[in-house]
Amino acid sequence: MNKIARFAWAVLAYNLGVIAWGAYVRATGSGAGCGAHWPLCNGEIIPRAADAEMLVEFSHRLTSGLALAAVVALFFWSRRACPPGHPARGGATWSLVFMLTEAALGAGLVLFRLVADNESIARALFMAAHLTNTFILVGCLALTAHWLSGGARVRLHGGGVLLGWFGAGAAGLILAGVSGAIAALGDTLYPGRSITAGLADLSSTGQLLIRLRLLHPAITIAVGAALVLSVLRLGARSSPPARRLAAAVGILTVIQLGAGFLNVLLLAPVWMQMMHLLLADLVWISFVLLAATMLGERPEPAAV
Repeated sequence: MNKIARFAWAVLAYNLGVIAWGAYVRATGSGAGCGAHWPLCNGEIIPRAADAEMLVEFSHRLTSGLALAAVVALFFWSRRACPPGHPARGGATWSLVFMLTEAALGAGLVLFRLVADNESIARALFMAAHLTNTFILVGCLALTAHWLSGGARVRLHGGGVLLGWFGAGAAGLILAGVSGAIAALGDTLYPGRSITAGLADLSSTGQLLIRLRLLHPAITIAVGAALVLSVLRLGARSSPPARRLAAAVGILTVIQLGAGFLNVLLLAPVWMQMMHLLLADLVWISFVLLAATMLGERPEPAAV
């Protein structure tokens, strides 16, 4: 594997760490640690006399800034290393675009005070948009690394049923992710005392974000079951690389469903919420790579 391909995979892995730390910021209610200031922290470049919440939020901003710098470096390196028309150029460009929108959404959460104890529908909508953007960003980074490693250009024309299946699968995974982001917000704002109490809160008199928790397991189980059954069929008639990716999608989906069940039993501790989100990202990445492999043409020459 060449240097730029290794760098691209490292950028993807680093962004997964930043995403997990962002879940920690949300789950601990530290999103307002820097006040309603962005990019400054409480009006300062480097905050003084920082408390725990400020340190958590400030560290997230630092790691996010490094993630942006890494994607910018990947963008320029790919343009230098790859010839015009190489798919990695497009992947790196779209990675940068969605990294910028990711930063804008994060800034919006802070500037509009949609953090900490805010329980508005606007915050839930922002969380849904943030999760969708994160998925697209991670998918673009994964595709860029895939193409820089010599992966095939995706061929959409003539994809037929296969293209439709991947489109439906992507929509289902994003829907499951969005419902999970809203459910996680409900867990943060209204932490469960017990499973019995949580079921009682689902009554018609409960808060909307609490009642929306019920949608996430139902959506995830339906999407997960359909995904596992589909990749089993796809893997049986695919090339060896596609079979391995199909197996990865199926195994990670089963693990994710188990993690979701454990998350409910443990009343959504912070570490479990972070692990649950990381698994969701891994399922998504393996699905995107499976789609790219099965919809690919001949392998691209690796970048210099």
